Amino acid sequence: MEMVKIQHTVFALPFALMSALAAANGQIPFETLFWILVAMVGARSSAMTFNRIVDRRIDAINPRTANRAVATGEISVASAFATLLIATGFFILAAAMLNRLALLLSPVALIVIWGYSLTKRFTQWSHLFLGLSLGIAPVGAWIAVRGEIGWPSVWLAAAVLTWVAGFDIIYSLQDIEFDRKQGLHSIPARVGPGRALMISALLHGLSVVFLSMFGYTAGLNAVYWIGVVVAAGLLWWEHTLVQPDDITRVDAAFFTVNGYVSICLFLFTAVAVYTGAS
Repeated sequence: MEMVKIQHTVFALPFALMSALAAANGQIPFETLFWILVAMVGARSSAMTFNRIVDRRIDAINPRTANRAVATGEISVASAFATLLIATGFFILAAAMLNRLALLLSPVALIVIWGYSLTKRFTQWSHLFLGLSLGIAPVGAWIAVRGEIGWPSVWLAAAVLTWVAGFDIIYSLQDIEFDRKQGLHSIPARVGPGRALMISALLHGLSVVFLSMFGYTAGLNAVYWIGVVVAAGLLWWEHTLVQPDDITRVDAAFFTVNGYVSICLFLFTAVAVYTGAS
């Protein structure tokens, strides 16, 4: 549980449920909801375990990550691989239980969520790949409900991609010097904290635009739009917590505020769906 940081599921799961609610007009069959949850937990556990395996040597020499279980040997590489196989198996099983398209696209999803862990070795845009890894969750949930890809889920995926990339840039401020010394790539390491925070703010602005497009194409009522305004305010607050010369509140910006954003949007979406169309 510690290795895969199960509590961080709050970053993607609410958006998958938002998409599923919109796709089903609030009437999600229990079986479908169950397999969506299994798929989400399986995919995320698979992705995080893969990350811990391939990054174990880097983690071991980074003071911020040196106590991770695989890096310290508390969890053996063999045990981590077993966890990876089990989690991946549950994800593929869930996809198969949902529908044919979900199963056919499951290998693509695995390539995306595993591939992120390698991107910091060759591109500063690794943050966008992380965003894509979480952003495909709403598309997957829409497919789970309808057996096809719908535009609302695409807009929501774009919102999650830019939101996650934006807050990952903020989180990466902690590793600027380490990344530079080790030849790893990130936007903060490339352009410095000031410009990195500007790029993060731009991405979060785009996220609000894409959230608006999701609400519009899904036909959600005014309640949802209130949620977008609240989320935009939370994102603004996030950017007040971190300054180029003061990153002492990065954890509050990364974990606390973004947890509020995802849960807030889910709750407002749920109320909007169950109170009728706009």
